[in-house]
Amino acid sequence: MKLPTPRSPRQGERGSAVIEAVIGVPAFMLFVALIIFAGRTAIAHQAVQSAAASAARSASIARTQAQAGADAQSAGAASLTNQNVRCVTKTITVDASGFATPVGTPASVTATITCVIDLADLAVPGIPGTHTVTASVTSPLDTYRER
Repeated sequence: MKLPTPRSPRQGERGSAVIEAVIGVPAFMLFVALIIFAGRTAIAHQAVQSAAASAARSASIARTQAQAGADAQSAGAASLTNQNVRCVTKTITVDASGFATPVGTPASVTATITCVIDLADLAVPGIPGTHTVTASVTSPLDTYRER
């Protein structure tokens, strides 16, 4: 009597590796793209925050309100350039109204930077082509300095 040949335990799973790859590879690529998106957004946020701090500090040590605005604009733009942040559009606004307060009164200046970063090269469903990052920093003026 001839015994039947035993079947290989993987014989019924033929082609399953291809199906796993078809499902797994796009899911893995989406996961990698989301990590890249999060990283680029975090780096841009940190850079914009640093640029806003630089702009506010430059404005706070200026001698006049007009000079404060100009100094903040140039310091913020230079900081973004030095950190290799490529904004599609950037807006640097300075509230230097603290210069109008009388000497002896606590006052401050505020710099706000808004940067729109380009994410179109990621081409991931659900992620917009651009992302807006905004940071605002306030720096005190010397209370007893002539304004």
